[in-house]
Amino acid sequence: MTTVAPPPVATARAPRTASRNRRRTGRFAPYVYLAPAMTLFTLFLALPIAYAVYLSLRATKVSGLGLGAGAKKEVWAGLSNYTRALGDPDFVDSVIRVGLYGLLLVPTMLGLALVFALLLDARRTGAKSFSRVSIFLPYAVPAVIASLLWGFLYLPRVSPFYYVFDKIGWQAPQILSSQLVIFAIANIGLWGGVGFNMIVIYTALKAIPSELYEAARLDGASELQVAWRVKVPIVTPSLILTFLFSMIATLQVFAEPMTLRPLTNTISTTWSPLMKVYRDAFVRDDVYAAAATSVIIAVATFALSFGFLRLVQRRAFSQENS
Repeated sequence: MTTVAPPPVATARAPRTASRNRRRTGRFAPYVYLAPAMTLFTLFLALPIAYAVYLSLRATKVSGLGLGAGAKKEVWAGLSNYTRALGDPDFVDSVIRVGLYGLLLVPTMLGLALVFALLLDARRTGAKSFSRVSIFLPYAVPAVIASLLWGFLYLPRVSPFYYVFDKIGWQAPQILSSQLVIFAIANIGLWGGVGFNMIVIYTALKAIPSELYEAARLDGASELQVAWRVKVPIVTPSLILTFLFSMIATLQVFAEPMTLRPLTNTISTTWSPLMKVYRDAFVRDDVYAAAATSVIIAVATFALSFGFLRLVQRRAFSQENS
């Protein structure tokens, strides 16, 4: 009697099971790769933001003379901290100062960055490597160090510029005076920010096919016309990107005025919105008001950035959509 062997059921099922396991593993692979970044984002960005919002809705209630263990307790404050921050004249003045600071800094910085990038991309420009490093090098200097360096150059008693002006009989302006201190702070931001923006624009210029330049020159365009009518329109998305970064950095200006403040009495403790946050949190020990002001600054930064991107969206992404 011949025994018929059973069909290889287990052998047939094994490849299917392995294939199903591989598909299941592949489905979760992106989340495994994203897990470290999402963990860091949650711990160091999302949770601090949520805690700042929580603190902005709280306040300290003092009972009696404020002495004893239970004399001070944290209570719900609602939107009172926001109302107090928005109605604070110091905060309003700091916003106006930063607005003027941005009007001085951002157009000048991006204009110089664009000019330097176009000059470095020109055919007849020499020593390009040295020029790139020289223009970019100030960006590598920390803002505090740069502010100290320029601060001592602004002081008449130690600045070599004032010494030279005095020897030749010229009356040098007092850069740290109340009328000119905003230009002194903007100059520091300009010195450190031009190089970064220049590198971004210059990188975009190097990605342009050289055939476009040759076609424009065959049509009789000069170097200036090639730069204005070919290069600048193509690098417009990069200009928009650098403008966005510069606008955000302007709203968050802190290191420059804070470092210059011990050198002059024309910079108040609330010269910029972030300086007011620092004063409220670490000088007045009012973390609730500081948290509310921080949330207002964050919301304003997001609203301005989002509004600007919506305004220029068609121009910025027209090349990608075409």
